[in-house]
Amino acid sequence: MNINISSILTSLLLSLILSGCFIFGEPTEFDETLGRTDAEIVRAAEVFSANKDWVRTIEYLEKAEKRFPNSRLAPQIKLNLAYAYKNFYRDEEALAMLDKFIRIYPNHPALDYAYYLKGVVLFVDRGIIDEITMQDISDRDVSQLEGAFQALKQMVRLFPESGYAEDAANRMTYLMNKISERELHVARYYMRREAYIGALNRAKYVLENYPQSVHQEEALVITISAYNKLGIKDL
Repeated sequence: MNINISSILTSLLLSLILSGCFIFGEPTEFDETLGRTDAEIVRAAEVFSANKDWVRTIEYLEKAEKRFPNSRLAPQIKLNLAYAYKNFYRDEEALAMLDKFIRIYPNHPALDYAYYLKGVVLFVDRGIIDEITMQDISDRDVSQLEGAFQALKQMVRLFPESGYAEDAANRMTYLMNKISERELHVARYYMRREAYIGALNRAKYVLENYPQSVHQEEALVITISAYNKLGIKDL
């Protein structure tokens, strides 16, 4: 029987190569950020961001944030990363990054932007999604709307001269009216169910916390009506 030694050696060599692949695992992807400075990574991420390539923007900035935690550009990296998270609908990560920025850099010149962006993330004005689902913003969880309102309110209070203050104030007005609308929607439901204390609490909440809301008159009407139903004459 003829034995082809060359074929046997070739088979053994292939087996060893394949075994090596299983031992050492699959080859990792090439990391384009290796060897680059923080500034180079940030510039590359900004190009991706301009093209709305949020996946690569986040990929680059996450590596920069981890690799250069004490860099001069570290604050910018965190803000850019929060912005990218927001645009990629990773809201929880955006909020966590903004809270981290606010905690680490309480005196940073861009602190007003951090507060503003936090309010915008919580605002969650999804536009197209709302049109598709026919959902009004006042039908959403009011706690998230209140979180957005408070973040923007804090920003305006701390930085009244900020370039973001006017837009923040406009968003606050919108949110204030939507929160009030939501609270009174629930108050009306309680009135129909004869749950007058619940209705009273909702209406009074609007009166006390959002005095500039366009729904103040209705809130007052519900308050008086609930008091009357409860037999309370002295307001």
